[in-house]
Amino acid sequence: MAKGDPKKPKGKMSAYAFFVQTCREEHKKKNPEVPVNFAEFSKKCSERWKTMSSKEKGKFDEMAKADKVRYDREMKDYGPAKGGKKKKDPNAPKRPPSGFFLFCSEFRPKIKSTNPGISIGDVAKKLGEMWNNLSDSEKQPYNNKAAKLKEKYEKDVADYKSKGKFDGAKERAAKPPSRGKSRGGGR
Repeated sequence: MAKGDPKKPKGKMSAYAFFVQTCREEHKKKNPEVPVNFAEFSKKCSERWKTMSSKEKGKFDEMAKADKVRYDREMKDYGPAKGGKKKKDPNAPKRPPSGFFLFCSEFRPKIKSTNPGISIGDVAKKLGEMWNNLSDSEKQPYNNKAAKLKEKYEKDVADYKSKGKFDGAKERAAKPPSRGKSRGGGR
């Protein structure tokens, strides 16, 4: 479960989550050797929570409010990694399509012309069904073309990496910004 940033603060807990945690601790004290059947346990907790008065729930609401304050404070100090998502270099080679996507690009216009007004989702379903109904030998030309495109892509990526990832970015930085309108208008 090592997903995301390990330094990110633990999420805030709801009043119900604190209640379940308390129930679990009580259960462990009463029956330390009995393992917890999660489905039954959560069902019992849920029923017990529903029958509780708002006064009884107040204790857990306070715990949740305190935890929210803790979470907000930690998140303010945490601040996600600067830059967020890594920007993709526009000069990087584009990934090649799979055999299925090559098949789709060939048959999508045919499906749209025979079924005007068909939704995007229905076109995709129809393409998927058509692809699945093809034999391996019928899929072969698309997969072969995809393999050739993948080889070319891998060669392009190697060339791209050998030149240095940010050649295009350096080039743009060296060029002074253009003046005037960018849409080709003359003077």
